[in-house]
Amino acid sequence: MADRIDVAVLGATGSVGQRYVELLAKHPQFRLAELFGSERSAGQRYADVADWRISGAPPEEAVNKVVKHHEEPINSPIVFASLPGGIAREVETRLASEGKAVFSNARDNRMDPDVPLIIPEVNADHARAIDVQRKLRGWDRGCIVTNPNCSTIHLVLALKPIWDAYGIEQAMVTTMQATSGAGYPGVQSLDLIDNVVPYIGGEEEKIESESKKLLGGWMGDEFQYADLRMSAQCNRVPVRHGHLETVNLKLGRKATPEEVIETLRSFRGRPQELGLHSAPETPIIVRDQPDRPQPALDRDVAAGMASVVGRVRECSLFDIKFVVLGHNTIRGAAGASILNAEMMLADGYLRV
Repeated sequence: MADRIDVAVLGATGSVGQRYVELLAKHPQFRLAELFGSERSAGQRYADVADWRISGAPPEEAVNKVVKHHEEPINSPIVFASLPGGIAREVETRLASEGKAVFSNARDNRMDPDVPLIIPEVNADHARAIDVQRKLRGWDRGCIVTNPNCSTIHLVLALKPIWDAYGIEQAMVTTMQATSGAGYPGVQSLDLIDNVVPYIGGEEEKIESESKKLLGGWMGDEFQYADLRMSAQCNRVPVRHGHLETVNLKLGRKATPEEVIETLRSFRGRPQELGLHSAPETPIIVRDQPDRPQPALDRDVAAGMASVVGRVRECSLFDIKFVVLGHNTIRGAAGASILNAEMMLADGYLRV
């Protein structure tokens, strides 16, 4: 694996940070060079301070690395950031101004008018906003690229081929979101055992606004948001990994369930065209069984990088309804950010 590019992970001991570490270990293009954490973990071996929860043990590339304090200088040209909302904006902006290519999983910068919010199969052309971002902010090499909220990613990945083929006038989505979406330890067990919590702070607003930015266009100097009426309701359910979403759509022109299924199955995007390392061969997988997808059975399909759709059928109120499932910390978070970096590198946007 010669000539790999050094990368750093911010928030490396957290739930999404651990996914970054897992996915970047032995990556053919990126070398896991630096791990950053809080005062609690700084100066210690990663294996000693990461409460590792996603497999038997951390990968060998990370075990003996000493975690750096989040305020220490970063040497790597690419930074994968998994920072809490509220502090991410300041840190990510500072790093980009220092020439780092920052790939962020945080909400803080997603909706800025010069920051691309990207799902590579959906809106690869939004990467062109980087040129405007650098010009407006006086950055030569640095940039900020964001990926959407975990529920938004899997929803919009399924909406995109339908949007292109038939148009969508209205969308209603109800999510059943896994506990790992709240980090670790996440929601208290006694709040979720024998229970569903019908509220996730800010989640509904993020799904509604981010979807319109993702399905919209880049007009050369600004984003044009999609003309789409959307309503979202979000629930936390007692599932470890995998967000399940029920979707109802009013289409721009009529289509049968069979036509929609074929449209979903045949969909490919820029990552598949480029053959990117983290790209699933088929970004949308459609199940035929009447009771699928299910988190326990389908969240790990395509190494957690695909969206799984099922129960595509007519809707008596709108036109079409279906269920979509996706792994929330892989394609919904760390894997999405890494795929963004792979595409930006392949398309020449990274100056490293």
